[in-house]
Amino acid sequence: MEYEVGTVLEGKVTSITKFGAFVALEGGKSGLVHISEIANTYVNDVHDFLQEGQDVKVKLLAIKDGKLDLSIKKALPAPERPAQRSFQPRPAAAPRPAAAPRRPAVQAADTTPSGDLAFEDKLKQFLSSSERKMADLNRNISGKQGGRRRR
Repeated sequence: MEYEVGTVLEGKVTSITKFGAFVALEGGKSGLVHISEIANTYVNDVHDFLQEGQDVKVKLLAIKDGKLDLSIKKALPAPERPAQRSFQPRPAAAPRPAAAPRRPAVQAADTTPSGDLAFEDKLKQFLSSSERKMADLNRNISGKQGGRRRR
């Protein structure tokens, strides 16, 4: 029997594995239903959804090197979505109380009168901290590479 991708077929579960289930189809062929194609929900254990010998409807997803990829969840009718709620504005809420005043931030010694570091000062701080970190990293790496000699 010639199978076409997208057709819905009847089959019987012949064996169950941890990654899916094998289904025997009419015509002597069998295919795999991967665990991700068993149900529309998360499947931790295939045995929770299928038993050996169970009749199932499957949809043929693909034929690769003579192997049939099947899906049970795509053979089922699409699950109903909950009805969309119409937009209803919320009633006006009472005004929120004012937030507590913030304390002024502590200023660094090398700040401009506005309290912000100038861009050049920020850049210098970043470069110096970056160079320190790189030096530490290189020191740690070079200490671990020693001990081997070439022949």
